[in-house]
Amino acid sequence: DRVKKAKNIEKIVVATSNSPENKSLVKYVNELGYSIYEGSEQDVLDRYYQAALLNGADNVVRITGDCPLIDSALIDEVIGRLKQAQNEYASNMSTPTYPDGLDVEIFSIDALLEANQKATSIFCREHVTPYIRGIHTQFETGNFLIGHVRFLTDLSHIRWTIDTIDDLERVRGLIKRLPDNYSWLDALSISTKIPNLLGPMLKSDAE
Repeated sequence: DRVKKAKNIEKIVVATSNSPENKSLVKYVNELGYSIYEGSEQDVLDRYYQAALLNGADNVVRITGDCPLIDSALIDEVIGRLKQAQNEYASNMSTPTYPDGLDVEIFSIDALLEANQKATSIFCREHVTPYIRGIHTQFETGNFLIGHVRFLTDLSHIRWTIDTIDDLERVRGLIKRLPDNYSWLDALSISTKIPNLLGPMLKSDAE
């Protein structure tokens, strides 16, 4: 619902694994009327490539399923950065400044093709973009034009991604307090008044 509000998205595809555990998700996505691709459980890079190829994508925007607070305006901004600067990859996460859980990446189909052909490590196959980003030099790396979107201050310590039950309950508590069609800045405003909605307290903060 939040991704489809982006003005520069042409098609939404859910790229999930072919694990039997995901059949209920596949059924639900089909009922919603969105495209879905079922690929490898472990080789997520190939899953992305096959989904992009099947749907005729020139560029692929990557939004992960653990980021329910994703903001359509941020999606459009990252897409704009790639197109304006003629980059092959752009994101708001290479130099993190936005809260964790607002991650947006976009890359060209040519960059995705090269990554799929040349990346061999388990890490690069599982995490999709390390080859393109070229930041993990202990693994295979490509050489692409990279664009960055940064916020005016560093808010990367805020955690709105969902990896644990505690994360889920915290994000649910935040969403309950937000208006319809909220922006991530609305979420930030509410969270500053209820600090536990910003994420788990860091050890250094507690000390």
